[in-house]
Amino acid sequence: MPFVGCHRPLLFRISKPVEFLSMAAEAHMKSPETQLENTPETLQNYPVPLSPPPPLISKNLELSRALTASSKSALFSLSREDVLFEDEWLIAVNKPQGIYCESILSSVHNLLNADQGEQVKLQELHLSNRLDRDTSGVTVITKSHKVAAKLVKAFTDHTVKKTYLAFCIGTAPKWENIIIRSGHGRSRHGAWRVYAFSDVGRVLPGGSFVRDMETSFEVLSVNGKGCFPGLSGSERHGEKLIVVEEKSEITCDTDKAEVLVRAHPRSGRTHQIRLHCQYLGIPIRGDVKYEGVCEWKDTTYEGHELHAESLSFEHPITGQSVLIQAPLPLWASKALAQLSS
Repeated sequence: MPFVGCHRPLLFRISKPVEFLSMAAEAHMKSPETQLENTPETLQNYPVPLSPPPPLISKNLELSRALTASSKSALFSLSREDVLFEDEWLIAVNKPQGIYCESILSSVHNLLNADQGEQVKLQELHLSNRLDRDTSGVTVITKSHKVAAKLVKAFTDHTVKKTYLAFCIGTAPKWENIIIRSGHGRSRHGAWRVYAFSDVGRVLPGGSFVRDMETSFEVLSVNGKGCFPGLSGSERHGEKLIVVEEKSEITCDTDKAEVLVRAHPRSGRTHQIRLHCQYLGIPIRGDVKYEGVCEWKDTTYEGHELHAESLSFEHPITGQSVLIQAPLPLWASKALAQLSS
């Protein structure tokens, strides 16, 4: 969905650090990882992550979710109803929440062989976009190495357009459209974290580098309502740009709001949307790794609510424009139905 208006983006550079005030963040300010990151030696040698490490509570929950997903994935199989698009070069399917992408690939292999007389080699199939375990939605698989290489280049060149829906619980945004630009990388203990944009290119522990990541967000509703009466005209129709240089200034209010957003990632980093939602003070519901609530209004959530809504790109062989859209999961359907009513 295009952004409203065409005004020049408003540039905001985060300039003064203010700690997240959530209980998880306060606890982790005293964690061994955080203390290690803040030692003079570490500050001298490596960039310091600007988002908090995963909360302690997430370790056991993530392990439990991983075991459950492994069991589900081992038994998973696709049906023709799950296929969103197919031709002789590509097939796109609707990935469910809680299923690993590797199972999607093997299931596509079985589905194609059941439909066709000749056997399709598993080695020829390639995942063009890899969704997280608990992210649902459009997943594209190419049927040959040649097509895979062309589509990978399209993703690398950022010519593939992607939209996601996310249901978040956090501080009600004071913006309607925003672009956030930051660094991205693994911290000393392997967790993905947000880094300053000025740290892009610097070496991280383990020898990897801070890479750039950019996401634009559009608020669709706050507590089921799609209007923003508190915003001025420039805030409503403009598009703010945050270039991350310090820790987030956004505090986690005790009075949390339900926020439905559409995200347009302009790069494709691991956990990109989840990290940026956390930084903006609106972690995704169920995303315990990045401070999302796992219990909300007497309901326990077994995974984060993030859905790959659509992919659009130029077909790598025919050159035609392709738009692939996935059916909405129940949580997204309910949120959008509430908005329309």
